[in-house]
Amino acid sequence: MLRAAMRLVQRGGVVGVGAAGASGSSCIGVASSAGRRWVATTGGAEQEEGEGEGEGGSGRPRIKVYTKTGDKGKSSLFTGERRAKDDPVFKALGAVDELSAVLSCAREAEYGMAIELSQQIIEIQSRLIDIGSNIATPARSANEARLRRTSFGETHAEQLEAWIDAMDDQLPQLRNFILPSGGMSASFLHLARAVARRAERHVVPLIRAGECEPNVGVYINRLSDYLFQAARVVAMREGKSEMVYKKPKSDD
Repeated sequence: MLRAAMRLVQRGGVVGVGAAGASGSSCIGVASSAGRRWVATTGGAEQEEGEGEGEGGSGRPRIKVYTKTGDKGKSSLFTGERRAKDDPVFKALGAVDELSAVLSCAREAEYGMAIELSQQIIEIQSRLIDIGSNIATPARSANEARLRRTSFGETHAEQLEAWIDAMDDQLPQLRNFILPSGGMSASFLHLARAVARRAERHVVPLIRAGECEPNVGVYINRLSDYLFQAARVVAMREGKSEMVYKKPKSDD
């Protein structure tokens, strides 16, 4: 289960969106300016990261993977609010994190995956980090500045639609229900599609409660369509057959 908490990390220069995890800890990044960024990590850290002992050889402050602040079953959101780790927000965050992990499996098993598709998946994984930031900033406990910082625009779903349309031009018309199949990478993409649907089921109640932006739900919904098309494209390029649904044989 993803456990989001926030660390304010001082950095020099321009800082992009996202943060890298280590030792199995996933990260959700929130971009900011003036060389600072908020980082939502799976630890439970709430303190401001500073310089001093713990600095690495590069002179940058070293971020500990473990903090022990989540040992009692609670973790922090970007707003600073602490909630139980089985809260609906953390369930949604966990599903989004799992989705990104499965996408990595699909990308690494890339025998039939063209470079443009691999790059698209990396782009999607970055947008999933942005989605996590939005989910970790419930509207009822966030101020306007944090809501603006974690806002998720509608253009991201439009990009998915453009990719879907481009793949549709390459594929034969679908005449049967297909089973998850088509080789290793395609099968991982089908798995990612199923995880995306689960993530969507966790996100919908948050949207209904006004805690998460509707654009997040639109993106995840469109993403499952993208992953279905991507799985078919990979299977076709790899020369793998797609298994089709067959009705049960008659007992007669």
